[in-house]
Amino acid sequence: MTNLLSETDLARLLSKADQVLSQLQAWLPPAPPPVNWDAHAFRWRKRGTAHGWLDAIRHPHLIRTEDLQHIERQKTIIERNTLHFVNGKPANHVLMTGSRGTGKSSLVKAMLAQFADQGLRLIEVDKQDLSDLPDIVDAVAERPEKFIVFCDDLSFEEGEGGYKALKSILDGSAASTGQNVLIYATSNRRHLMPEYMRENLEARHQSDGEVHPGETVEEKISLSERFGLWLSFYPFRQDDYLDIVAHWLRELGCSEDSIVQARTEALQWTLERGSRSGRVAWHFARDWAARHA
Repeated sequence: MTNLLSETDLARLLSKADQVLSQLQAWLPPAPPPVNWDAHAFRWRKRGTAHGWLDAIRHPHLIRTEDLQHIERQKTIIERNTLHFVNGKPANHVLMTGSRGTGKSSLVKAMLAQFADQGLRLIEVDKQDLSDLPDIVDAVAERPEKFIVFCDDLSFEEGEGGYKALKSILDGSAASTGQNVLIYATSNRRHLMPEYMRENLEARHQSDGEVHPGETVEEKISLSERFGLWLSFYPFRQDDYLDIVAHWLRELGCSEDSIVQARTEALQWTLERGSRSGRVAWHFARDWAARHA
């Protein structure tokens, strides 16, 4: 009888242990799914504070380099840098700054479309997840492909953790990005952090007239300087904007007569949006083509 009672107690104990484990599993984050390395583009995802993972993008938004008009200099430089990268030659991290809608993000997507067959891959990382950059580098370290880590619309406020993580991984950290990772970032701020008038008071004036910026200003500039290539993008002239509108209207099947007729309305469209950019031209072309093609 004693042995029987002991076996019964053991069974109850095991049953309670199973219940406790089930409750714990409900609170624990699920294990990340396996990485689909056949994909060409990925997004770094996280659930709460859990470890992140590479989530394959099923339908990446690709664009041809020939669709990007009036940024020939920027296109040539980033195309050359990316070609060096996929060929295993030295290449630089790239920071693209300037006016919104002028093709910064599209240029990165165009590089993926152009070089995917040569092993180029893209990883999108949100600004708030930049502190995971070392984990991303480790995740792809043994892969044969070349990975561009892409952060769009990059900027930092005072005290954000991702700032120091990005700064150390670009240059100066004991752990490098390896030979198969580059960072391409876009920003509307050249120095990536807000600048305040009070910081100018920290500047030091030497007896010979030379001016040295204060430590706060130097700290903000130092992050941008860690990118080997800076590419600036500027608002388009009116004729350039109209050229881009005409290009997209042709791509959308509009006739030449229709393209000529669209000019006045295309200019009115920019006045309503306060900007002449490739994005504005694309949006107008879609609207016009839908109504007239």
